[in-house]
Amino acid sequence: MGDFVAYWASHQDKFMAALGEHLVIVGVVLAWSLAVAALVTLAIRRSRRVEGAVLQVLGALYSVPSLALFSLLIPLTGLGLTSATIVMVAYNQFLLVRNIVEGLNGVDPGVVEAATGMGMSPMQVLLRVELPLAFPVIMAGIRLAAISTIGIATIAATINAGGLGTILFSGLRTMNVYKIVDGTVLCAAVALVADVVLKGIEKLVTKRISR
Repeated sequence: MGDFVAYWASHQDKFMAALGEHLVIVGVVLAWSLAVAALVTLAIRRSRRVEGAVLQVLGALYSVPSLALFSLLIPLTGLGLTSATIVMVAYNQFLLVRNIVEGLNGVDPGVVEAATGMGMSPMQVLLRVELPLAFPVIMAGIRLAAISTIGIATIAATINAGGLGTILFSGLRTMNVYKIVDGTVLCAAVALVADVVLKGIEKLVTKRISR
């Protein structure tokens, strides 16, 4: 164990730079993913048939290996972060749209009717009634998307997207056990911390909503 800590200490700058890149990638991808998922949900939520069809397409896309999608995009957008971001945003749509739709559809229709009867517009009903009630389900999707993004971002290093994957794959190429172990520990730590932070945000917001 001491050897791994010593290796980390002697290469701390490289590890921290890769960690910073990874966090930026995850943050950018999640921001774009949420924006796209919100637009997709608004476009499909008025028709259950359309919802089902879109979720089936997104589910099929989610089942395709990330490396295959990276390979398809490289001729169009080249190597690097652009291709990686497009693929990860596309992957996240199934997790996010599915949970947003399930959360909104799970809201009691009577509550929606009451809000409409009070004179609220459809957008006000969505923002003030449906989204707060659906928040726990939506947040579960965000947590899944965050953890999925952290993992896929590691694989994205194969197309020069940067991040912690550069350390892992460099370790695999050179059979450097220290890089492999330290990089793996960092990836796992990022996923655990992200899950804890998002759970904390969920509890905090849920408490405020319930007041």
